[in-house]
Amino acid sequence: MGKVFDRLLLFVYSLFVGVLAIYALVLASAVIPQEDSRRFLDGIYHDAGIAYPIIAAAVLALLISIRFFVISVKRGKGQAPSIDQRTDYGDIRISIETVENLALKAASRQRGVKDLKARVNVSDAGLEIVIRAIVDGESSIPELTEEVQRAVKEHIEEISGIPVAFVSVFVANIISSAPTFKSRVE
Repeated sequence: MGKVFDRLLLFVYSLFVGVLAIYALVLASAVIPQEDSRRFLDGIYHDAGIAYPIIAAAVLALLISIRFFVISVKRGKGQAPSIDQRTDYGDIRISIETVENLALKAASRQRGVKDLKARVNVSDAGLEIVIRAIVDGESSIPELTEEVQRAVKEHIEEISGIPVAFVSVFVANIISSAPTFKSRVE
């Protein structure tokens, strides 16, 4: 719906600018006599029937201009956030989702780590990675998280070539290891 509305606004705006351009060309080339132009301008100043529609059209054109300015400055939703690098051969764009998947892959290789989620932020110092994990509770949490941090940092830097500022691991829970009994049906 938004794209259709923006296209309609663009059409109206283009039509309005086109009419103004034609009017300016006609005035500058003296096709319309100067006296007729002067009468029109006097009518704008003194006749509300002429002034109000022109004011309304000008306000509408201003609002459409503001809308197009906001659209041109706003980051498009269709483009996935990425990390851009320049090499001797050209540009490289790696999506944030790719880096998150690399972090999950490296963290999942560690024994004792179960349910994982990753979030990546880009800073001037490098990538800031937050890993949310559920652990089995059978091994030392400080040792396990340190190993996850090291593995994620090394894997991402090796695969992507992007420096990692830090890796933060948040242990959300442990998996309960209560014994489960199977009921026997006879």
